Amino acid sequence: MKKLLQVDFDFEGPFGEEMTAQLAGLAESINKEPGFIWKLWTENQQDQLAGGIYLFEDEVSAKAYLKMHSARLKAMGVKEVRGQIFDVNLPLSTINKSPIA
Repeated sequence: MKKLLQVDFDFEGPFGEEMTAQLAGLAESINKEPGFIWKLWTENQQDQLAGGIYLFEDEVSAKAYLKMHSARLKAMGVKEVRGQIFDVNLPLSTINKSPIA
């Protein structure tokens, strides 16, 4: 069953185009993670937050990625990484035009 992973953390920047320029290589590397399907990058400069919404093939892949990514972010100076894994309700998501429907 597909799993949605929500990750967020306090982040001082960069944001916007500068974030894109600096993290494009990281984005490319995420595509190679086992079980990875897609990611929506999230950022909120006003509240100094960043993160993402990911879709993985299964819970094992989502958990492994969360563990690895949390360690990577902490090595980059992020103090606390908040991550939560969810089941996806496909019938309701289909009604609301989900990209995984």
